[in-house]
Amino acid sequence: MKRLISALVIGWGTWALPPVLAGVNTAQLAQTDTTVYPIKGNLPDLKFELNSTDKSYTEEDFKGYVTLITFGYASCPDICPTTLAELNILQNSLSPEQAAKVRVIFISVDPYRDTPELLKNYVSAFSDRILGLTSDEKTIAKLAKRYRVAYQIEKPKNDDPNAYYEVMHARGIYIFDQDLNARFLATNAIETDKLRSSVIKLIEGK
Repeated sequence: MKRLISALVIGWGTWALPPVLAGVNTAQLAQTDTTVYPIKGNLPDLKFELNSTDKSYTEEDFKGYVTLITFGYASCPDICPTTLAELNILQNSLSPEQAAKVRVIFISVDPYRDTPELLKNYVSAFSDRILGLTSDEKTIAKLAKRYRVAYQIEKPKNDDPNAYYEVMHARGIYIFDQDLNARFLATNAIETDKLRSSVIKLIEGK
């Protein structure tokens, strides 16, 4: 029998969110078009402490920037590489001045395999402007719960990270403004123009 250490397949409506988010669920997060939901006041401000190869990062490192965050794992065969490639397209569509005010973060939900070194190599294959962050199991689970992130991971047998195990997660991009407020949730990054429009609004302080 599978041993699931995190089963945060969360129905958005169960969190008593207002109508703008009450209908959003994991099935919609897997759709092929892009919807950007305004979520100001409906999700907590950006707050975390996570690790990369060079240092530990907190939300304070991203104050003053428009920050896009997506959750996934480096062994993901489809959603993650597609999303990161699309976020790279988004970054490249911005002017140099605009891009300097934007940060993109990929947070791993697979703390067993995804070491800081592995994540750095993984995200750099898409862009040197994407930051890969991770932490221990409890920290990731707490952060995922804070932002209603839907994921499920099977604990590796004998705690062996090289053993095969399954990870499932929903698709989505969280967008925070320069004051670390949660402002938008995009179902995916397929239609990058829609994300670009939201990002530019925040860059301009709207």
